[in-house]
Amino acid sequence: MQAIYFPANERGYANYGWLDTHHTFSFGNFFDSSKMGFGVLRVLNDDEVSAGEGFSEHPHSNMEIISIPLEGDLEHRDSMGNTAIIKQGDVQVMSAGTGITHSEYNHNPDKPVKFLQIWIKPSKLNVEPRYGQMTLDKEKIKNNWGLIVSPNASDLPTWINQNAWFSMAEMDTGVELTYKIKRPGNGIFVFVIEGAVDAESGPLGRRDGLGITHTEQINIRASEKSLVLIMDIPT
Repeated sequence: MQAIYFPANERGYANYGWLDTHHTFSFGNFFDSSKMGFGVLRVLNDDEVSAGEGFSEHPHSNMEIISIPLEGDLEHRDSMGNTAIIKQGDVQVMSAGTGITHSEYNHNPDKPVKFLQIWIKPSKLNVEPRYGQMTLDKEKIKNNWGLIVSPNASDLPTWINQNAWFSMAEMDTGVELTYKIKRPGNGIFVFVIEGAVDAESGPLGRRDGLGITHTEQINIRASEKSLVLIMDIPT
């Protein structure tokens, strides 16, 4: 097993007044040559957008974009004609492919919206753009790895063009879970959304990340009530 630690306190940070954002990997004005991603995982942004504010219409192409709201309501519009409000417990994916434009705004007039936005490099370029969304079944992630993103359209509406699987678990204190890689040769990126856990390479706290290669599985134990995201991805 080989592991690379990405501490929360070493992330890039910017505050634009309306946007408070942290970057696990190089993004925008934050550049660190040692943090250019992990395998096909290129962006992991932790965004907080002020009430009524947001990202105006902007383009993307040839990227798989996953948004996971953590608090509040995020209003989405895109050039494919999709209009949606996603909230805590939802997962949204976009395959930008040949090119799309979209906007993201805080739907709430009185409180911030907080969400993770993750970019994955696709396995195929210039595919037809598509949109998918789902609401998590909380029972399926309670002390269990619940699948939230897949490469298989038959699994979930939130499928992407990459041999990548995202799973999430809401873990009670003391619970230990084993995650087994779904595709030989893939690596694992662990991101602690809330709480604190003990991974095989050591403790991880809130918003810490850990990239792991050369292993078939990892054991994670919650040292307090925790919400954990695992990305099983080509490296």
